[in-house]
Parts: sequence; C-alpha cells; structure tokens
Amino acid sequence: MKILVTGGAGFIGSHVADAFLAAGHDVTVIDDLSSGRRENVPAGARFVQLDIRDQAAVDALFAATRFDAMSHQAAQTSVSVSTREPVRDAQINVLGTIHLLEAAVRTGVAHVVFASTGGAIYGEVPEPTLASLETPQRPLSPYACSKLACEAYLRRYAHDFALEATVLRYANVYGPRQDPHGEAGVVAIFTQRLMAGEPIRVNARKVEGDAGCVRDYVYVGDVVKANLRALTRQIGLPVVHCATGVETTTRTLAERIERALGVKGSIGVAPRRDGDVERSVLEPTREATGTAPTSLDEGLAATVAWFRERTR
Repeated sequence: MKILVTGGAGFIGSHVADAFLAAGHDVTVIDDLSSGRRENVPAGARFVQLDIRDQAAVDALFAATRFDAMSHQAAQTSVSVSTREPVRDAQINVLGTIHLLEAAVRTGVAHVVFASTGGAIYGEVPEPTLASLETPQRPLSPYACSKLACEAYLRRYAHDFALEATVLRYANVYGPRQDPHGEAGVVAIFTQRLMAGEPIRVNARKVEGDAGCVRDYVYVGDVVKANLRALTRQIGLPVVHCATGVETTTRTLAERIERALGVKGSIGVAPRRDGDVERSVLEPTREATGTAPTSLDEGLAATVAWFRERTR
C-alpha cells in the first residue's frame, strides 16, 4: 500500500513509519520539523516537509500521490502549551486534521488511523478505577478538547463518505527517540538528566512534595503494534485504548528510571502544572496489540539502552 504518515519525523510517527516500511509498504512522511527531527525519518521513506495547516500544500501532496491509507500522528501534543496557546493548538490539531481528511476524501484514501489521547480525553479518572471505552469523555485541557473534536470529525467523514477510520487512544507513550527537550516526555527528560548527573523535579499532583500525578505509561513498541494491526484491519473496533492499565506516580517513575540506569539522583519537588489531570489510567484494549502490554521495567530498560547508545 501507499501510506502517508503525518508527523513521521517525530517520536511515535517515526517508529510507525519504520514498521510500515518493514512490512513492505510504500511510505511517505510529512512533518513540519517544529518538534520532529529529520534524522528520525527512515531511509526508505519519502520525506516532505509540510505544515498540515497549509491547506494548499496538503491538497497538492494528495493530488500528486494517491495514498491508500493514512496514519495521522502529527499534532500539538503538549497540554501546557495548549492552555497557553489554545488557538494554535486548535489550528494544528483540528484545522490541520480537517485539511487532511478533506484531501483524503477527494483522492480516495480508504483508511485513516488516527492517534488520539486516552491520557487526557477522560479528564480525572477516580481511584481505583480504569477509564474504559464507555467512560464519558470529560476533557479538561484545550489539547484534549482538540483531540476529541477530531474524533467527532472522523465519525462524520466515516458516515458521509464511507472513509474507514480507526481511533487509537494512547496512554502516556514513552520509549526510544522521545524528545527530552520538551515538557511532555517525562521519561526522556528524567533519563537524560539522571544520566548527566542533573537534578530532576516531581510536579505535584495536589500539594508540592507529594508523589506527583498518576499515569499509565505505555511503551512505543506496543503503540506501533496497534498501528500495524489497525492498518491491516486486525482491529475491528472503531476506537481502542493503547494502554497498560497499570498506574504509576511520577516519583515512582523517577525511582524506576534510577534503577534502570543504576544511579541515585537528586529528586526535587515542583508545583502542580496548569492543565495536568491528577490521575489517568486506562483499561487496555486487548485487540489493540493482540498481546499483553510491555512491562514498565522492560520498556524502561530498552529506553535507557537507546539513550546510552546515543551518548557514546
């Protein structure tokens, strides 16, 4: 198949592009390189630097290359950026997605796999429950609102134009290639700082000095499996969770990364961040990967090994 991977120079998108190429598909990657890196793009993929907010550029690309499917990973992914710049967040996540869907319909794309968020879309998930696919969506940040809006647009295009769509709601994804210079990739941030002997800080869940927010950390390899299974129609549901169902506080995460690195770092405290939900843990959808999720220790070991290899 001819597949378009949006955001394919980014952390998750580049892994997805790798997997599609390995499966024998013809892959085109688009990315505006605002956060993605050119070196992340697989050698076998065609790369086009393109901003999905540019409707004319999107239309020209789809007209020139008739894609069979699209894996839409491109997004503004920072919750705190979305609270500071909600208009920019909506322009990228909502309008950019509409540009892609309009072009897809005009050029006969058959299937769209959409990277959504389970980590933000449900709002607060009360103790000790897991958010299920039936849990009401209560987005608390502009980022979560924009992702939920995109899901609604996908349903509209599926209904009106018979465009097949699979929504993958990600928990908190981590793994090799995650950017430690942003604010959304806590595993990458903690790993790089601990390797450098620098202090790290735990943002508060409620009160500064507590164990921090509770999250469901899912390894990028599991997310890639879900994208492959969606592309090959091994996922029959329109929406699935890519998650583990295991809760981890930020402080526990820091300690597990210390253990994976074999170091003892300086763990400080920090205030609560605007827009952060206190607790987000999802009920995993077995159909997403077909296997049990990767354990946190196994995923952290692979992530730490990648970061160490980069520093040699």
